[in-house]
Amino acid sequence: MSKHPTTLTLSNPAGLYDPSPNGYSHVAQVAAGARLVFIAGQGGETADGQLSADFAEQVRQALSNLQVALHSVGAEVSQVAKLTVLIVDHSQARLGIFGAQLQALWGDSPTPACTLIPVPRLALDGMLFEIEAIAALPA
Repeated sequence: MSKHPTTLTLSNPAGLYDPSPNGYSHVAQVAAGARLVFIAGQGGETADGQLSADFAEQVRQALSNLQVALHSVGAEVSQVAKLTVLIVDHSQARLGIFGAQLQALWGDSPTPACTLIPVPRLALDGMLFEIEAIAALPA
């Protein structure tokens, strides 16, 4: 259960493996009447458009950018129902970097439903990571 059970419930049904170590939940239920917020893909660029060549730094910055976008509408990461993650040259090592940073950000809150998509490139030259979110807030 999340901190916002009347709006968002995250769960892992019996019969499916436990995805918690990989940083996501299998099911996100949003209550009727909730206000949905769609956050566009956030990359690792800073507010002044700088983009590190380091994958871990891009993940850190993208998660920071995600928080800025969420906070702009009064939302917290614990209210995120669904993530979509795009990784250039995806590998087990990159999954580990992303997973560790995601777990650090979410802390004790259940992590949202998530789809990770390996891609050959993203919108900007040198961009290695992008994350978009759907959050559920009280009406």
